[in-house]
Amino acid sequence: MPTPHISASDDAFAEAVLLPGDPLRAQYIAESFLDGATQITNVRNMLGFTGAYKGMPVSVMGTGMGVPSASIYITELVRNYGVKRLVRVGSCGGISTDVGLREIVIAIGAGTDSGVNRARYGGWDYAATADYELLAAAVAAAKTSGHTVHVGNVHTSDSFYNPVADALAIWQRMNVLAVEMETAGLYGIASEEGVRALAVLTVSDHLITSEETSSSERERSFDDMVLVALDALVVDHGQ
Repeated sequence: MPTPHISASDDAFAEAVLLPGDPLRAQYIAESFLDGATQITNVRNMLGFTGAYKGMPVSVMGTGMGVPSASIYITELVRNYGVKRLVRVGSCGGISTDVGLREIVIAIGAGTDSGVNRARYGGWDYAATADYELLAAAVAAAKTSGHTVHVGNVHTSDSFYNPVADALAIWQRMNVLAVEMETAGLYGIASEEGVRALAVLTVSDHLITSEETSSSERERSFDDMVLVALDALVVDHGQ
C-alpha cells in the first residue's frame, strides 16, 4: 500500500531499483533505457517508474539529495515494497588524481561525516560497504563494455559546501576516490535490512584539477554509468 512518500501499489516496484538523486533523471532513465516503462509514483514530484531491461524487470526511483532524503525512499522501498537490490547512480566530485573527468567510480565503501550509521550502530564507526556480488558484476559489465572504472572508497558528505577547511587534504591522505552525498546511507540501510546495494558514480567535476563537465558531457557520461549499472543487475540476476 502507499507510504507517506511513495504512492505506488504493493506490486509496483521490481526487486531491483536504480536510485538517481534527481527525479527528472529517473524519468530520463525510464524513457531512454527501459522497455514498457510506466510511472508508478509522483508524491512531491519524486518520480518512480517500472519497466524492463533485457527482459529483466527493473524500477528507477528518485531519492533527492543527501542521506536524510535518500534514506526515506530507500527504507520505504525495502520495507514496504520488497526491493532487494538497490543501485545508486549519480554524480560525484573527483578527489584522486588517478580518477579522470567523466570516468566511473564504483564505491566499495563509503566514509562519512553523517551520523546516521553511528546512530544505527550504537555510536561506533560502521564499515559501510557494497554488496560484493553486485560490485563484481558491475566491474565485469564495465570491462565488457570498455568503460574505464575505478573501484575504491568514497566520502559521503552531509554538506555540499563542506565547512571543514582541511577536508580535501584528509580525503586525499586516506586515498578517497571521490565525494558524494548518499552512498554511506544506502549501504548502512542495506546492511540493517538484509538487502544488497551498490553505488555506481560518474565524476562530473574534479576537486583537485577544477575540471568540470558541460551539460552535454554529463548526459553522455551518465548514460555510460546507467548502462554499467543495468548490465551489472542483469549479470547478477543470472548468477
